[in-house]
Amino acid sequence: MKLNARDLARLISKPDPQLAGVLIFGQDAMRVALKRQELVAAMVGPQGEAEMRLERMSGAELRKGGAGLRDTVKAQGFFPGPRVVLVEDATDLGHDALVAALQDWRGGDAQLVVTAGALKASSKLRKLFEAAKHAAAVALYDDPPTREEIEAALNKAGLKQIDSAAMQDLVALSRALDPGDFRQTLEKIALYKHGDHTPLQSQDIAAVAPSSTEAVVDDLLHAVAEGQSAQIGPLLVRLQAQGVQAVTLAIMSMRHFRALHAMSCDPGGPSAGIQRMRPPIFGPRRDRLLGQAQKWGLARLERALGELIEADLILRSSSNAPSMAVMERALIRLAMLVRR
Repeated sequence: MKLNARDLARLISKPDPQLAGVLIFGQDAMRVALKRQELVAAMVGPQGEAEMRLERMSGAELRKGGAGLRDTVKAQGFFPGPRVVLVEDATDLGHDALVAALQDWRGGDAQLVVTAGALKASSKLRKLFEAAKHAAAVALYDDPPTREEIEAALNKAGLKQIDSAAMQDLVALSRALDPGDFRQTLEKIALYKHGDHTPLQSQDIAAVAPSSTEAVVDDLLHAVAEGQSAQIGPLLVRLQAQGVQAVTLAIMSMRHFRALHAMSCDPGGPSAGIQRMRPPIFGPRRDRLLGQAQKWGLARLERALGELIEADLILRSSSNAPSMAVMERALIRLAMLVRR
């Protein structure tokens, strides 16, 4: 039978002992691996692997014939409880072995969990699981997790009170990160909120969400965008001591001001533009960037980008001017520009 992602989520929450096998396949190996891990854990329980109720086989082993797989499925475990045989990276070459295992399967045998890469509709392996009445196939596409899946993951981690704005931030974050990074972020959030029974807020997410720049660079860019020219020199000294190059600062500065420019260019204004930013911007940093975009205005932001492009060209040319001094001058000019 065919299952979709929601069906798989329900199966993970309540495994079916009468299901002989499940095939999980898709282009994104990380998505497949994460769902396979969740399904196997739900089937055998937290002590399943320690009690040797989980057997692993590779797709290459199936090419040697179906006897080994059938024997593993039929074998009796030393410990009581459900058993699972995990077959990873299966291909159509293992079709015959899986046919034999599914045909001979009886209640009480180990259940099969099979993973594969992208499979065409004509794949023999895919057709086998889709046509079987007591087995299922699930195709995982590159769609981000749904709101329900995010809520389920948070509830599983013990976070049941979630502010509506925080949920919107998580949905946006799920579309910007790959599945593995997003799952790690959810785990960090759960650890961050451990023992804290207040609702999850946007600032909690901002505190642990992956950041694209170092904190000191963020401080520098905020100081420039907010006209705090006195802070620029000390922050540049710190960054230079950390080995940050002037060209790197030029690139990051242009990225920051291009983001402000994109917000200001939005037909709905900066407030609408910041909602379209990718990767998404969260919590206090979102409010700070929005304030900067509103303060600068479109005309001054275009002048700022011109200044940064000129500084970048000097840095990349054969000029003998000290690179960090060139960058410092450009940033101070920008800080003075916004104060006019």
